[in-house]
Amino acid sequence: MNTPPRIGAIIEARMRSTRLPGKVLLEAAGKPFLHHMIERVSRVREIDTIVIATTDDPSCDPIEALGEKIGTAVFRGSEDDVMARVLGAAKTEDIDVIVELTGDCPLIDPLIISDVINAFTSGAADYAANIFESGYPLGMEAQVFPRRVLADAASRTDRPNDHEHVSLYIYQHPETYRIQKVGARENLLAPEQRLTLDTPEDLKVISSVFEALYPSNPEFGLTDMLSFLANNPAIATHNQNIVQNTV
Repeated sequence: MNTPPRIGAIIEARMRSTRLPGKVLLEAAGKPFLHHMIERVSRVREIDTIVIATTDDPSCDPIEALGEKIGTAVFRGSEDDVMARVLGAAKTEDIDVIVELTGDCPLIDPLIISDVINAFTSGAADYAANIFESGYPLGMEAQVFPRRVLADAASRTDRPNDHEHVSLYIYQHPETYRIQKVGARENLLAPEQRLTLDTPEDLKVISSVFEALYPSNPEFGLTDMLSFLANNPAIATHNQNIVQNTV
């Protein structure tokens, strides 16, 4: 009998973000955003383990301390070679299938992560993701691929950009890897909305969502977020003029 692959969420997080330093440990509704995100990811039934992949820079010591406090594994590696960092985390935690997430997404909906995992496991893909103009708000991104595929990609490229952006080489080479693009559920289409944490303007929006929804319903989903924002247009549009960084 074959042993099912071990599926692990790897959350990339660091303190020296350019536009909003220390953002993953800023707080709303009584907890750091990274803690909120780990709580949300832990509700994905397909995921066997969660690991924070942070850097070996001393500035990230508080991230490791948070992981220790809440009982989440932490792997520390290169700040610039994020591909190597994620691969190292997967090897250390014996993860066969990587669910790649970033600390920019504290509001990510567990249902959406499940959809991407299921798209990967139900097909013959080497890589499944909802990052290709899926129709979701920014901040709901999940990518799923086997550790062996990431190791293969790492062996094929020395480009710094490929190593900074973990799965870039994979999805830019569909002639080598089978790519599965995952779209949004029809009732969750909201491509105009920013729910990613990258700037002070984003911080206001995301903090407002957590403060409004978390106390009465810690398991709120994207449906609840979109309803709240529809009823609070001044909050919803507060970060609409932000230009998203691109690869």
